[in-house]
Amino acid sequence: MNSQLIERGVRLILQGLEVSLTDQNFADTPERVAKVYRQMFSSSEKGWATFEEETTDLVILRGHELYTLCPHHLLPVRMVVYLAYKPAGRVIGLSKLARMVQEVNSGPMLQEAIGAKVLDLLCTLTGAQDAAIRIVGEHGCMRVRGVRTHGDVVTEKFRGAFEQDPLQGRFYQMINGRY
Repeated sequence: MNSQLIERGVRLILQGLEVSLTDQNFADTPERVAKVYRQMFSSSEKGWATFEEETTDLVILRGHELYTLCPHHLLPVRMVVYLAYKPAGRVIGLSKLARMVQEVNSGPMLQEAIGAKVLDLLCTLTGAQDAAIRIVGEHGCMRVRGVRTHGDVVTEKFRGAFEQDPLQGRFYQMINGRY
């Protein structure tokens, strides 16, 4: 990530908004914005701990929050992620489920793309064939411009047995707290 380019761009935006960069409220804004983007889109994962385990019990991450930017307007998007997989001889460390969601958040990206990338990474690391992700997004671009709605956008992606009703139904029950 090129912080200097981000800072230069933010200065231009502020100038375009006719904001004085000498105003104490805005003097450090370009640096602060660059820092936010570095924090939001940085990767800290050095390795993915996986373990051999002969379980077929569902593993589910519920309610993980992710913040990103809409690629079309660069406005904030808050996502709540529900991720599940059925192990196939290998499991991933539980904290790594949340970390892999963060890992794919490498820059402004479509909600649908985030879901696909998370499932790709999960299945690659664990060898799982059966996986599901549901993302509920609150999109700043929908809230402050155009339609101005507080409606959420829900995307889902299923692989393997999750494409069939019994396991998909169980996934919905578990992410909704009815199990």
